[in-house]
Amino acid sequence: MATRVVVDPVTRIEGHLRVEAVVENGVITDAYSAGTMVRGIEKILIGRDPRDAWAIVERVCGVCTTVHAQASVRAVEDALGISIPPTAELIRNIMQATQYVQDHVIHFYHLHALDWVDIVNALKADPRKAAELAASYSKWDKNTASYFTAVQDKIKAFAASGLGIFANGYWGHPAYKLPPEVNLIAVAHYLDALEWQKQIIKIHAVFGGKNPHPNYLVGGVPCSININEVNAINSERLNLVSQLIGQADEFVNQVYIPDLLAVASFYKDWARYGGGLANYLSYGEFPTKGYNHPESFKYARGAVLNRDLSTVYPVNPRDGQEIKEYIAHSWYTYAEGDNTGLHPWAGETNIAYNGPQPPFESLEGYSKYSFLKTPRWKDNAMEVGPLARLVVAYASGQSDVKELVNATLGKLGVPVGALFSTLGRTAARGLDCALAMSWLKEFNGELQERVKINEVSTFNAEKWDPKTWPAEAEGVGMIDAPRGALAHWIKIRNGAIENYQLVVPTTWNGSPRDARQQRSAFEASLIGTPVANLEQPVEIIRTLHSFDPCIACAVHLYDPQGRHLNQISFE
Repeated sequence: MATRVVVDPVTRIEGHLRVEAVVENGVITDAYSAGTMVRGIEKILIGRDPRDAWAIVERVCGVCTTVHAQASVRAVEDALGISIPPTAELIRNIMQATQYVQDHVIHFYHLHALDWVDIVNALKADPRKAAELAASYSKWDKNTASYFTAVQDKIKAFAASGLGIFANGYWGHPAYKLPPEVNLIAVAHYLDALEWQKQIIKIHAVFGGKNPHPNYLVGGVPCSININEVNAINSERLNLVSQLIGQADEFVNQVYIPDLLAVASFYKDWARYGGGLANYLSYGEFPTKGYNHPESFKYARGAVLNRDLSTVYPVNPRDGQEIKEYIAHSWYTYAEGDNTGLHPWAGETNIAYNGPQPPFESLEGYSKYSFLKTPRWKDNAMEVGPLARLVVAYASGQSDVKELVNATLGKLGVPVGALFSTLGRTAARGLDCALAMSWLKEFNGELQERVKINEVSTFNAEKWDPKTWPAEAEGVGMIDAPRGALAHWIKIRNGAIENYQLVVPTTWNGSPRDARQQRSAFEASLIGTPVANLEQPVEIIRTLHSFDPCIACAVHLYDPQGRHLNQISFE
């Protein structure tokens, strides 16, 4: 007998997501991913100065702020033919790599770990044994018996008061497999990560003025470097950045990566579940010779189909036949019909909600069931994100990526094919973080060298004046954000934005079916997943969280008559 399991809202994500899974004989046979929110940022931008777009699109999310800003300035620079100075490129890379490191650590501990870690079970741990175990795989100086005892006392206090924010967890579920000591270690480092992540974001504040929503600038970065000037990036601030990078390096390599490998070693069976799609897309990231030279990127640009690592297909987001967005099952309309696919430069944002009135039990029977559009690359459903980045880089023969992937798989004793799973996706995010950490140190070292020889130009004023712009221009700003392939497409007419479209990572991964009924990554990944308890579907959450879903930070809902129902905004 088939049962429809509804998870709404999916928690520990950014935004509002509903998932409905059909379970038969304890296994998921079908799934539907519904984005239950509207962004509408594209509408807000029409008619505005393109140089201001970054500040608006950055507010689409309270987590992915810097990546949207950078995609926006890249789009405008691409449209107007603006090149940024090498020092500005280094600073942008430092900002991006910092975002990777912070985002992945936060995701593992605060959004995803509780799918693998049983907090209540940590009460059974022996703190002395936990310290011995932690010391066997890490040199982190806080891993002592007294430290783990203090953490266990905190958990006892939580338990005595009803577990606070953890009260609704599925503790004791048979899907949890970690020994008590590993659970205690993970909970302790969960708390450590809360404190650490407050420090690393100071790098954004140094170069961007603040965090969240750091400042950006078309043509470069909005900061100047002068080692002797109080109001510039001086020697004191450069030293602070180096200090923060050193702390991050220690936390990533002595806490996060060891914990990830320790947890993964108990869940090798999850290398069989959650693989989903066999197609992977990466825009590439971390330019070293300019945005228009993807061959110099630290991460390769390309697509891999059917998990065939022998071939990497070139990706050209400017080609009107490559990337299209469909709305056959989305709450939008297109002037040319709902089965039409539109390239983002021709994109339309016409909201047309015709689903059930909230609250409702199920989306069953409704053809349209999400506020996410459905992007496709050459009409293929694609997965994006850390796993896709590693797959494309690995298949492209990038030596540093291949060495790290092979070494890590060797430690776990699993083949390359294990990457194509929920466990592999989670591990890929850790490897992505380790690579970003290495490159962050490299970029900072290069910046320090440029400062020594006074190569400190951070802004190109050429073409800043709209009088020098062509009457019409179009550009695309691609960035491979922590969560995956992100791009902004812009059309400029007479100095103002004529059209603007964002296709974000979770639109790729979490969108509904297309007109050909192809599932996207969320839906496809859930097929074949076992569910032990329909009332506590931790297995569904585990696979969804492996993508780190991010919908947006505002909700604007309307009923079929267009009346405003509710608005929630997190700024």
